[in-house]
Amino acid sequence: MLKIGIIGGSGYTGGELIRLLVNHPKVEIDFVYSTTKAGKPVTETHLDLIDQSEIKFTDIINPKVDILFLCLGHGNSTKFLAKNTVSEDTRIIDLSNDFRLKENATYKGLDFIYGLPELNKEAIKQAKNIANPGCFATCIQLALLPLAASGELKDDIHINATTGSTGAGVIPSATTHFSWRSNNLSWYKPFTHQHLGEIEQSVDLLQPKKGTIHFLPNRGNFARGIFATAYTKYDGSITDAQTLFQDFYRDAVFTKMASQEVSLKQVVNTNYCHLHLLKHKNLLLMTSVIDNLLKGASGQAIQNMNLMFGFPENMGLQLKAMIY
Repeated sequence: MLKIGIIGGSGYTGGELIRLLVNHPKVEIDFVYSTTKAGKPVTETHLDLIDQSEIKFTDIINPKVDILFLCLGHGNSTKFLAKNTVSEDTRIIDLSNDFRLKENATYKGLDFIYGLPELNKEAIKQAKNIANPGCFATCIQLALLPLAASGELKDDIHINATTGSTGAGVIPSATTHFSWRSNNLSWYKPFTHQHLGEIEQSVDLLQPKKGTIHFLPNRGNFARGIFATAYTKYDGSITDAQTLFQDFYRDAVFTKMASQEVSLKQVVNTNYCHLHLLKHKNLLLMTSVIDNLLKGASGQAIQNMNLMFGFPENMGLQLKAMIY
């Protein structure tokens, strides 16, 4: 059994990791680190884990675990690694944005591979450390990569994506608490969202010369999920586009093409991305939906762990959507 350490286990992504890992047949959780909740049972924070885990939060790190998941706020993974040393044999999967861009992918002698399986599966299998993709970045890249791989992003790409409140983290703010979010819709960081760098980087890898990507993120009045639409000019037919996407994702375990229009409830509580295509005149519309905490964070982190250790890619991730 592989021993797991989780840094930052009291937040949403940490909680999702615990829920998934307590039922994973090849691992056991060695410790869950939290400076604010040390000594308290994990079940006091993650109430749904009652009778599933007797783990207590700790402020002591075992540097010799097989895998260390970093579930810290953006910018805090580098701070943690600057203060703490782990074994050379320990593999790290980081869920922040600290190491996703190429210019930041090496830190203190640690090299991080960008962990989008649909793009980098073979590199992930050989990786020592993984930079887990962002939630918006995952959802949007999966809508664009087949076109980029065939050189079809010739014009500007327009993206509108709405995320649930859990995407903002567990600590409420002026725009995430219930009375603001309920019965409300608003945009934020228009055209400048931090995940745009990841998206550009991956698309450039497949198609260096492309149109400009315009990304408008929105705050939705729901807890989980991302609903993204992207459109661009496309000269081929809808059949051409469908064949292109199906071929690109032929071996993808969790990214699936849908013949009918998609909705969030199809994927919430799963590690799936569902994609749908629609052709309107000279425009191709790609719709992409994921659960931001699973395929957009903790589920994808475990998918990457499975690839790194040669486990079946979907091990511990056979989750079912709740559509009613």
